[in-house]
Amino acid sequence: MVDSASLQFVSPFAFEAMQKVDVARLAALSDPELRLLLPCLVRMALCAPADQSNAWAQDKKLILRLLSGVEAVNSIVALLSVDFHALEQDARKEQQLRHKAGGSNSESILVSQLQHGLTLEFEHSDPLRRLRLALSELLAIMNKVTDSNGEFFLKSSELFESPVYLEEVADVLCILQAELPSLLPIIEVAEALLHVRNGEWFLCLLVANVPDSFSEVCRGLIKNGERQDEESVGGRRRTEALRQLCQMNPSQALNIRAMVVEECHLPGLGVALTLDYKPDMADEAVSPLVSYVSGLLLGTNGKVRTWFSMFIRNGQQRKRESSSVLWQMRRQLLLELVAILPRSRSTHVPNDTDMDSESSSGYSGLREEHVVKASALLRLYCALMGIAGLRPTDEEAEQLLQLMTSRPPATPAGVRFVSLSFCKLLAFPTLVSTPEQEQLMVMWLSWMIKEEEYFESAARVSASFGEMLLLVAMYFHSNQLSAIIELVCSTLGMKIAIKPSSLSKMKTIFTQEIFTEQVVTAHAVRVAVTNNLSANITGFLPIHCIYQLLRSRAFTKHKVSIKDWIFRQLCETNTPLHTQLLPLIDVYINSILTPASKTNPEATNQPITEQEILNVFQGLGGGDGGKARSQYTITTQLLILYYILSYEEALLANTKTLALMQKKPKSYSPALMDQIPIKHLICQAQGLQQELGGLHSALLRLLATNYPHLCMVEDWISEEEVTGTLPLLRKMLLTSSSCKYSQTQLREAFQNVLSGGPRLLRILEHLTLLSAGDLIPYAEALTASMGLLLEDGVSRRILQTVNKLWMVLNTVMPRKLWVMTVNALQPLVKLLRQQRYTQNDLMVDPLIVLRCDSRVFRCPPLMDITLHMLNGYLLASKAYLNAHLKETAEFERQAQTVSNLGLGGQPDTPEVTREELKNALLAAQDSAAVQILLEVCLPPPQEELLLGGGGGADSLLRSVQSAPGVPMRKQVGHTGAGKGAQEEREAEGGLLSDLREVQCLICCLLHQMFIADPNIAKLVHFQGYPQALLPLTVAGIPSMHICLDFIPELLAQPQLEKQIFAIQLLSHLCTQYALPKSLSVARLAISVMGTLLTVLTRAKRFAFFMPTLPCLVSFCKAFPPLFDDVMSLLIQVGQVSAADVTTKTRDIDPLIARLQYLGQKPREIPLSESKYSLRKRSEEELGRADPDVQLCYQIEATFMDIISSSTQAL
Repeated sequence: MVDSASLQFVSPFAFEAMQKVDVARLAALSDPELRLLLPCLVRMALCAPADQSNAWAQDKKLILRLLSGVEAVNSIVALLSVDFHALEQDARKEQQLRHKAGGSNSESILVSQLQHGLTLEFEHSDPLRRLRLALSELLAIMNKVTDSNGEFFLKSSELFESPVYLEEVADVLCILQAELPSLLPIIEVAEALLHVRNGEWFLCLLVANVPDSFSEVCRGLIKNGERQDEESVGGRRRTEALRQLCQMNPSQALNIRAMVVEECHLPGLGVALTLDYKPDMADEAVSPLVSYVSGLLLGTNGKVRTWFSMFIRNGQQRKRESSSVLWQMRRQLLLELVAILPRSRSTHVPNDTDMDSESSSGYSGLREEHVVKASALLRLYCALMGIAGLRPTDEEAEQLLQLMTSRPPATPAGVRFVSLSFCKLLAFPTLVSTPEQEQLMVMWLSWMIKEEEYFESAARVSASFGEMLLLVAMYFHSNQLSAIIELVCSTLGMKIAIKPSSLSKMKTIFTQEIFTEQVVTAHAVRVAVTNNLSANITGFLPIHCIYQLLRSRAFTKHKVSIKDWIFRQLCETNTPLHTQLLPLIDVYINSILTPASKTNPEATNQPITEQEILNVFQGLGGGDGGKARSQYTITTQLLILYYILSYEEALLANTKTLALMQKKPKSYSPALMDQIPIKHLICQAQGLQQELGGLHSALLRLLATNYPHLCMVEDWISEEEVTGTLPLLRKMLLTSSSCKYSQTQLREAFQNVLSGGPRLLRILEHLTLLSAGDLIPYAEALTASMGLLLEDGVSRRILQTVNKLWMVLNTVMPRKLWVMTVNALQPLVKLLRQQRYTQNDLMVDPLIVLRCDSRVFRCPPLMDITLHMLNGYLLASKAYLNAHLKETAEFERQAQTVSNLGLGGQPDTPEVTREELKNALLAAQDSAAVQILLEVCLPPPQEELLLGGGGGADSLLRSVQSAPGVPMRKQVGHTGAGKGAQEEREAEGGLLSDLREVQCLICCLLHQMFIADPNIAKLVHFQGYPQALLPLTVAGIPSMHICLDFIPELLAQPQLEKQIFAIQLLSHLCTQYALPKSLSVARLAISVMGTLLTVLTRAKRFAFFMPTLPCLVSFCKAFPPLFDDVMSLLIQVGQVSAADVTTKTRDIDPLIARLQYLGQKPREIPLSESKYSLRKRSEEELGRADPDVQLCYQIEATFMDIISSSTQAL
């Protein structure tokens, strides 16, 4: 028996020579080294090679020359002369025999009865018997390994333990494995060798003679290894064997370590290989051991982290052993830690004079080249203690505290080291156990506070440890210990279980000795803002501290103004947007509106002033028409916009609370909002969504709530057209040589629109190539001249181009553009008075938009613009009234409560009344707009009659016109022969007329309004409108089918006019929408008509049935099953009408009889004769004044129309 440590292993030099078959290196080996490689070299020299090149032939000669002087070669040659095929057959027979006998060694085919011990038999045997002896012993061990089910055992074998024959046994083993690879797989042989003494030595020789199997053997040993190798003898032997293999082939050590991590087996081996690893170029920053262990514990693989943590925990439970890999690792880490300490330090605390003198002499100064390594060691110890549960020894704790309280140079790495040290103190306060150590820590914290500004300026970093100190102090004051734990984990970059109770000592030190709350607040305001704050600047910044102080209301509590700091920080922002900015604005707004306590309602922060806000947007051209030339970044402008919108929303949301406190914060004026280019900024934010994070979506939410007229769907669609591919291609056409036109030239061209149309068109076409932002300076000239386009003879192409330019401008400056356009399209009388509307006027009364020049109603391009503005201002008016109601309701209610303190029992109804009044006003506003637009759709004859006849007093269209004398564009009134000619052209044009185009535009808008609020459709139809418009509305408004829901309610109204309108509307709906619902409503209408027949007087009967009887034709045409019900109704109406005509009984009675006959046999009547006689009699009889006679003839005409339509259908 011999210790494997005293044996000679294959050197890395020899193994590399074998791997590369470098004959020159092999020749340089000593005889003992060469002896270990003889089995492979002899086989290489004797076996027929696959390589037949001259180079190999020469190398082979050198190998033979090398082997010629070695005596042991002869014995190996003798081993190779054996019949291995017969040997393999005998071995397999023995395996089968052992398998049948259950592993008993009673019989052996390979080896007969031994006369002496195994060693003596081996010594006296010939080569064949030596092979059989070794093979029998090896197979026995392999079988036992297979049957052991993973339990380790150490097989005592004389053959593998005798020091005299180890080399010869190794030769036999290598020859056997090489010649019988199928019987002896090298991985199984390697497993078996772990169970014998000197197994690692045999294994290294075996792999050295088969160098290509190195990775395969290592992977097999690792895969079959234990999860925790230090726990068992087998694990330690496996680790030692693999460690010897890697020492033999050090270039593969890191790959083997990677296999260990991949399989999560043998953690001690990974550490041992790292300890053995000697890199070619040493990294002075971080050692391999620190990198490896840090990667395992701080990596993203939780399985690996748990596996290695278990290795640390289990290793601590055993007694300290010098041979333990864990203690070797800890000792090495401690040596590295001590090596970078400034100098040997003690816990002696010098006095102030000592501090000054020692600071000048570099006391505790950490060298700059050691800072990164010190930071890595701190993080590693944090991971070992916090994740793996390492319990530091007194020596380790002492040295760690010395390192943490070191004072690094003022570099970014030094700032990082101080932050890590501070967080480690918070995470593991048990490191400070004695009063001397506690005083040392306080002194170091005081040094941090004193040197923070110097470090930030010298290191040129925006995030220094001063902000972290301030933030932790604020957390301690507000008792947010969980936030401190989260901060520590975030800084250290790992999740550590920290008990809040362990922070009690640190809390006392911070809140009573270092940072009082007043000191924290006063210090925070003096902290400089972060220049060009963006998401690229990481770490803990002043903004984090201010945010926490605002949340805890420390500024208002101690009456410290923070408004200027926040405004300066908002002005010092850039993209990508820092994630803390939006929460900062939100909590700042809350501190403005909500007092810190009910007892002191004045304890609030001050809002940003209007002048400061205007300065941010100065140079944007005023209002939505601005083009950004401001000194502030787009990020600052968007943040200020977010602040204003959020402030106004929060002000409305907190109205009730503010009213109870009798506090009414000032809202920002509408004039300020008019100066902010909201839509232009939103368009810019849309292209920066990735850089702005959630700011763009937050702004859209605020806009949808407060400015719905800036979020219309059609606007977003038109913006896609403006920013799409086609405009980009057209932009490419705008060459540098293109002529530039000024605003003055555009105005002059508009003045000469009739004579100089081509020049104006050329300018307008050039403007279409400009982007929306470049078009802004021309907005005023373009809108101011719109009234000139209403004259005769203006080219349609000019009108369409102006419409197109207006829509482009609408994407960047809608509000200002709308006001300018409304003022430009006023009637001539108002223009002469120079009456100008403001944004507020138009939101209060959106119908001002329709008080324009009446010629606009027959100019489709300008009518399109007008409808767009009308829709926008209707939405704006709703938002304005909602905001006004919320803003004033609570304060008025509070005032009323105070004034009625002595009056009990009064109903609490003012809010309900105000809400109802607001809804009624909005409904009246919307319905009035719809009614006016419907009147615009009337064809010229009816329109002229309506405006000039008796119906003029009831016309909403006339009521909103300020200049009734101005004719509708070429179609209303009499202004000469040209107008008559145009009327004739439009009459001939049919669907191509301006009227038809205007009708289509209006129907599109009404469809949107009805879909958005079906109650508008219900209200308008309960009010009613001219029957002549029903074919247009039913066919042109796709959402008219919703009227089927409320027609039964309309039929139940007591007014006869509403019932007539309902039946006429239903007749058109049945034709357009032949649905089951329409059929049921039609049956109801017929039933109602039958009921009314029995209750109406003679005059009302005539007034009701004369307009409704033709509707029965549509019912029957849409739904033939109604024919019988309609026939029955017509006969009943005819009978009632005939009974009232006493003077014409002979004339009417035959008519009734014929109607009954027609109802029974409709196909036997020649239609042509009936119609002819009907027309003839109607011309003679309808001239008379008797209503019943007229009604009878109407019944007959309805009969014939129904029969005619049904016959044509067949």
